[in-house]
Amino acid sequence: DSVRKKVYASQQPIRNYRDSNAVATMKDLAFRTGMSLSGLHHWKVRTAIGGGPVLLSGGEVKITNNEELKFSGKAIQDKHPRTAIGYTADNRVVILVIEGRNPEASGATLEQEAYLLKKLGCVEGLNLDGGGSSCLLINGKETIKPSDKEGQRAVPAVFMIRQLNP
Repeated sequence: DSVRKKVYASQQPIRNYRDSNAVATMKDLAFRTGMSLSGLHHWKVRTAIGGGPVLLSGGEVKITNNEELKFSGKAIQDKHPRTAIGYTADNRVVILVIEGRNPEASGATLEQEAYLLKKLGCVEGLNLDGGGSSCLLINGKETIKPSDKEGQRAVPAVFMIRQLNP
């Protein structure tokens, strides 16, 4: 919650609640979400990325959609262009972008995306915005063909890795 000075994190899903402004204390948060306070710990945030659903947790594929409710019906099994981020046991970041919606590439399901991250050595993985938003540039050059006919889609945010000392 961006209005709070302290940020708390949990490795377990926290049931959503409608009005974050109504949460005055951690005790109130626990009451509203049905979770134990012992599951929360203070998090000194340096960077954060939002997405979902979680693809890998503890090295295992764990896609349920029950917590995040991002996809309706059987959409978890739909093939689309995908973007994901993960990290390995030795803390290497892996960015995965999957091309789709064209004659050369059909995309991937969330489960296929998770298994690709696992095969690349990731122990944790998160699905990011996909579809027409999936695009990866390296030194300004496209690595996949964007699925939108017009080419790269304008998006309000990007994830950028920059080498500081070449």
